[in-house]
Amino acid sequence: MAAYFFASPIDVDIKLENEEGRKQVEMKSDKEKTVSCPVYYDGDSVAGTVAIRVRDGKKLQHDGIKVEFVGSIELFYDRGHHHEFLSLSQELAAPGEMRQAQTYDFNFKNVEKQFESYQGINVKLRYFIRVSISRRMADVAKERDIWVHSFRLPADTNATIKMEVGIEDCLHIEFEYNKSKYHLKDVIVGKIYFLLVRIKIKHMELSIIRRETTGSPPNQYIESETITKFEIMDGAPVRGETIPIRLFLGGFDLTPTFRDINKKFSTRYHLNLVLIDEENRRYFKQQPSASQPSPFTLLLFYGPRPAHGRNCDCA
Repeated sequence: MAAYFFASPIDVDIKLENEEGRKQVEMKSDKEKTVSCPVYYDGDSVAGTVAIRVRDGKKLQHDGIKVEFVGSIELFYDRGHHHEFLSLSQELAAPGEMRQAQTYDFNFKNVEKQFESYQGINVKLRYFIRVSISRRMADVAKERDIWVHSFRLPADTNATIKMEVGIEDCLHIEFEYNKSKYHLKDVIVGKIYFLLVRIKIKHMELSIIRRETTGSPPNQYIESETITKFEIMDGAPVRGETIPIRLFLGGFDLTPTFRDINKKFSTRYHLNLVLIDEENRRYFKQQPSASQPSPFTLLLFYGPRPAHGRNCDCA
């Protein structure tokens, strides 16, 4: 019953221009529900309408109505302290009185959106429209999320990854991957050479590890999750044998690589190769620390932005 007396008597509806014609991305809300967000790109204008209705024929006395376009980083261990890296504002109405429904237009033109939207384990980077109605008792606010894709391409240099690892007098192998930078629909092509084998290897696994780092010491949190893991060899290899690798990235839930975004978080991807012997002992290259990336750290990015339309299959 108490909720009835304190409920807002105002309905606010935010509609985005041409959102039906845009690609949609499903995003988890704070209540573990999913919401559908239209996709925008760096430089796109963000325009639409705001409809405000007062319920039950009441009047609304307000101290002004504004709409904002906000880019924010939310660290889950620091709830309540959102870090806004982008904030644009437009006034919709001066202080006054509202007795009937009103609709207002807004347009944030050619907005620079320097970061990709991201929803991770301990951090969320989001862009949203926020409508605020200032009142004497309690303000009314309504938010509407969008999703931003970035098509900033890395530098042209894209050298192969090559490294020799092993255990002295027991195992010596050489890894080689065709490049270190991949777009999200790319194929990792590589091979593994066995130069010395004196261990009874049973099989070999390849995995992609996502490593999310938030905050900075001493309040730094690191989360690792295995995106995929599969067997690439079954049976004992012999000296001189070569194992080919072909890994299609398009079927996995990957994001671009994030490097020290606004000094708040990073997300990197690593290739991890594990050999298991007949006694189930595991041999692998230790995963990198945040300060010492592995030579098998992958730089992931979106391919070139399509020349036309918004409905590219790029998520």
